[in-house]
Amino acid sequence: MTQFQLTKKNLSKFIYIIFLFFGLSFISFSQTKGTPSQKELLNKKNKLNDDIKQLNSQLSRTKANKKSQINTIVVINTKIKVREELIGTINSELAQINTNIKKSVIEIDALKASLDKLKNEYAKMIYFAQRNQDSYTKIMFLFSSGNFNQAYMRIKYFQQYAAFRKKQANEIVATQLVLGTKLQELEAQRHEKNVLLGNEKEEKTLLDGEKQQQEIVLSELQQQEKELKEELEKKKRDAENLQLAIHKLIEAEIKRKAEESVKIAAAKAAKAAKAEKNKTAKTKTNTKTNIKTPEAKVVTPELTEEAEALGADFASSRGKLPWPVIKGVICQPYGEYEHPAIKGFMMNNNGVEICANKGTQARSVFEGEVTSIAISPTGGKLIIIRHGEYLSVYSNIDEVYVKQGDKVTIKQTIGTILDEDGKTSMNLQIWKGQKTMDPSGWLFNGR
Repeated sequence: MTQFQLTKKNLSKFIYIIFLFFGLSFISFSQTKGTPSQKELLNKKNKLNDDIKQLNSQLSRTKANKKSQINTIVVINTKIKVREELIGTINSELAQINTNIKKSVIEIDALKASLDKLKNEYAKMIYFAQRNQDSYTKIMFLFSSGNFNQAYMRIKYFQQYAAFRKKQANEIVATQLVLGTKLQELEAQRHEKNVLLGNEKEEKTLLDGEKQQQEIVLSELQQQEKELKEELEKKKRDAENLQLAIHKLIEAEIKRKAEESVKIAAAKAAKAAKAEKNKTAKTKTNTKTNIKTPEAKVVTPELTEEAEALGADFASSRGKLPWPVIKGVICQPYGEYEHPAIKGFMMNNNGVEICANKGTQARSVFEGEVTSIAISPTGGKLIIIRHGEYLSVYSNIDEVYVKQGDKVTIKQTIGTILDEDGKTSMNLQIWKGQKTMDPSGWLFNGR
């Protein structure tokens, strides 16, 4: 009976090791929870590589145009930022793989320890079985029982011992299979790590080359600082005129909506006054009634229920709006920023500049109504679409496919983006009333 009890003790140790194995897996999962998954990192990396390809296409066109050195430096700077983000993503992948490798090593060590214990136990069982393998010894062991019940228990012991030995053999085979799989996974993880290290090295080399290219272009631009400042001042004035034009159009739209609200309020008041007058006439009282139509003092437009619902839907879509292009890269940010070519020269943007490939079409970021189409002071045309209390503005549009008053759907094509000096870009703005908002916080990070 001693041998059977020893085996049960070792089995409990084996179960403990299995619990330890799964415990380590759970701890590892808890530590990595909240961090991007391998699939998410891969998707991000693919998107960044697409952005770099697109910027390379822009760069080849701006380089060919001698007038577009300013555009060239903008594209180079954007590409450097994207490349740095790509390297950061690769580093995140490497950190995740290193964590997975450590986890695999711990799991493999636990499996090896478990396998060694199972093999040692099985060897003892084989040794015990060989010592007691002849039938005479087994019969004598049964006949030496003190009573029938003890003999029955000894028969059950032989049966259980045989079954447990078979189970131990199966567990050894199963553990070896799991161990083999884990070793293959570890080998694959180490190979993937080596590939990523090679990618990281290659990306860093490309980044160094781009930074050198940036210095060359900046040096050339600085030699023409006077002419460049004049050109930038003109661009700045054009941009300010664009903002003024957009502001006026939005003001006019708000005023139009306010006037509509006044008319609606006045009509309601007149209707109410008429109803009250009729009611007074029916009662035939001698009381002199003086009904005055209340003056409608509306400063901001009252939205219809449909417009309010649309505005609420738009607000709830923050961070989930589709991009106004199928493929594009933000090459100039929202707000005030220093121009990359001249130190201290500040530019301001009420939206974001999105660089795209030649021939790219612009599309609506949400359903709504086209309220304005106008000539843009910076070139091309601009389109304003109302989404309840929100408005989206698309400027630097070449050919327009919609007209004022049109109802548009989400992702509907509204025009083509203007290509100028080898650079294809559009400006996207989002307004709430007369206040601008940063569009980058509204757009979905993945198209």
